[in-house]
Amino acid sequence: MSHKGIAGSVAVVTGAGGGIGRAVATALAAQGAAVAAVDVNPESTAQTVTGLAQAGQRGKGYARDVTDTAGVERLFDEIEHDLGPVDILVNAAGILRTGPVVDCPDHNWHDLIAVNATGVFTVSRAAARQMVPRRRGCIITVASNAAGVPRAAMAAYAASKAAAVAFTKSLGLELAPHGIRCNVVSPGTTDTPMLWAMRPEGYTEADAVAGDPDLYRIGIPLGRIARPEDIADAVCFLASPAARHITLHDLYVDGGASLR
Repeated sequence: MSHKGIAGSVAVVTGAGGGIGRAVATALAAQGAAVAAVDVNPESTAQTVTGLAQAGQRGKGYARDVTDTAGVERLFDEIEHDLGPVDILVNAAGILRTGPVVDCPDHNWHDLIAVNATGVFTVSRAAARQMVPRRRGCIITVASNAAGVPRAAMAAYAASKAAAVAFTKSLGLELAPHGIRCNVVSPGTTDTPMLWAMRPEGYTEADAVAGDPDLYRIGIPLGRIARPEDIADAVCFLASPAARHITLHDLYVDGGASLR
């Protein structure tokens, strides 16, 4: 899918070391963006950048923790020095911990909030500070359909993603007068290592599609789980001039699983 207007831009993608983040970085680079691939894992970051280079695309890796406020502020100065003014930010960094609330240890809650919510705040704030004087740019947060639909055994994760959604929309209201758009993409079940790590042994795509009445999950009406590229295509659309009049929007990419 081609989205005119991305070519020549500079895009920052957090969580670019794998899964949805890597797919987003790859898709934006394929559209002609210079991509700053940000991830806490240096090896994964390097793999993403190597893939871009092998495809003849422009990218540079930055090993950074999105919860490190001072590091994030320095990050944007480094990116603008290396690649140029940032036009697009995609908050794709995220972690997943599951289990009943009564069994949820404090550190799981704190980690989820730190990465999935505080990380979005920290990175988006740094990007906005660079974008506002230029009066252009867009910020896209990859959240989850769990932010809008109750999910058993995912309460802490859902809360962290709901915080990210509310923050991104409110930020969009503040930045709209400066010509900066802020949107959310909310995936459902997606074929990533994070998904399979949380599922029991023997769990299959067919199980995900069928749903689980014991957990009040209806399944996926379209009959398939998402691929990371499906999410990346939605991000590219929202990052492009084709979405120039869209802001404060939450685009669900979940095959109908949330019945929205």
